[in-house]
Amino acid sequence: MAALERIAFLLERALAPSYRVKAFRTAAAALAGLGPEEVAARARAGTLERLRGVGPKTAQVAREALAGEVPAYLRKLEDEAGQPATGAGAALRALLRGDCHLHSDWSDGGSPIEEMGRTAAELGHEWAVLTDHSPRLTVARGLSAERLREQLDVVAELNERWAPFRLLTGIECDILLDGSLDQEPELLDRLDVVVASVHSKLRMEGPAMTRRMVKAVTNPLVDVLGHCTGRLVSGKRPESQFDADEVFAACARSGTAVEINSRPERLDPPRRLLRKAVAAGVYFAIDTDAHAPGQLDWQILGCARAEECGVPPERVVNTWSADELLTWTRTREGPG
Repeated sequence: MAALERIAFLLERALAPSYRVKAFRTAAAALAGLGPEEVAARARAGTLERLRGVGPKTAQVAREALAGEVPAYLRKLEDEAGQPATGAGAALRALLRGDCHLHSDWSDGGSPIEEMGRTAAELGHEWAVLTDHSPRLTVARGLSAERLREQLDVVAELNERWAPFRLLTGIECDILLDGSLDQEPELLDRLDVVVASVHSKLRMEGPAMTRRMVKAVTNPLVDVLGHCTGRLVSGKRPESQFDADEVFAACARSGTAVEINSRPERLDPPRRLLRKAVAAGVYFAIDTDAHAPGQLDWQILGCARAEECGVPPERVVNTWSADELLTWTRTREGPG
């Protein structure tokens, strides 16, 4: 099971197709339903593949692991992933204590809340913020107010079992065309962290987009401006046009953090805008925007860009304890 789950993690980290990841997670779950003696007996008899959810490739991994070997496929993926980072971004990554932006299968993520939280803790985080989408992003199964309230109860129950790790409540809230937020204000005020992002009309005129973003980041309910340009580095989606100096100045005035989005296909903001944000004196949140457990390991990518562009570690909210983070979201006062 450990080998199968590690393979799934590495595939997610490499942005492999979801069906490949699912094959290994499904096989791990199938074997979890059997006792160790039955798994070993089936491996000896060559009947693992008869189990629903176990195929030839996943059965081979199980057989090699049961024989005390590192499965060949796992070894291949580990080699491709490389050794733990010791170069660019490693010093800043070592200071991070949490992640402000991750999704579960309650919206468009691929894994349950419990699996995302458990993986964050295994990666060494003290806390993480669950930020599923808001209702108008229907393509991502955004959470209605009712479903979000249900989620808050689920998170509270998990935290009773997870101490000292804490899963903080949050949302990735759509910034609507007029700069308002896509959720009930009273409910947003209950959340620990609100990430606000533009997901619609990304090609609107620059002045209108600037007004839209400024209104959002100066809303006291907003803590983090998510993936500010909306770009995809593959060239499939260009940057949204807005006055970055004005938006970042508004973030600095209101104490709103600018997200350094670590997703490989986003890497948002671009370096030239990241340097503008540093000059503006804003706070930063280095986040994964993870939609699967393996993607929670992407923070090193954002850390490398942050170091390259001169982001002061003390301005990175992920370096703070959960209590310090929550003090900031309520008062806009950082530690010290």
